[in-house]
Amino acid sequence: MADMFLEKFRSLVPKYLDDAWNEADGLSREELAEALEESRVQIPLVLEEFYRSLGNCDDFMEAYHYFFDPEELEVEDGYLLFLEDEEEKFVWGFKASQTDVPDPIVYRRNNSRGSWTSEEGTFSEFTLDMFSWVFEELSAELEN
Repeated sequence: MADMFLEKFRSLVPKYLDDAWNEADGLSREELAEALEESRVQIPLVLEEFYRSLGNCDDFMEAYHYFFDPEELEVEDGYLLFLEDEEEKFVWGFKASQTDVPDPIVYRRNNSRGSWTSEEGTFSEFTLDMFSWVFEELSAELEN
């Protein structure tokens, strides 16, 4: 399948870090395949391309929320978990039955209640919006 999201994710490096994207920012296909073999999960195309673009870039992997490293991915409650907030109040995932969808809808679980809610956006939409919010907040803090 053709790369659908790589350029969108790679473009975040110059946009928010004022640096050119380079291969060291992402995981190679081989590194990702080894990590996924360890976690034993199938991931959607968009998450694969996210890791290949930004999987080694802590500025994105740990930007206010924490993206799970590929070897840490797991299915819980029927959802493939990929992101957690810093206070561990919420976790985000896809329905495990939707991993064959190239860019599935994201759901958020309130960890204290165990309830899942749709974020009403796909992974690419959710992630791009989240980084926009994170880096705008950071920029505002630096200006003050």
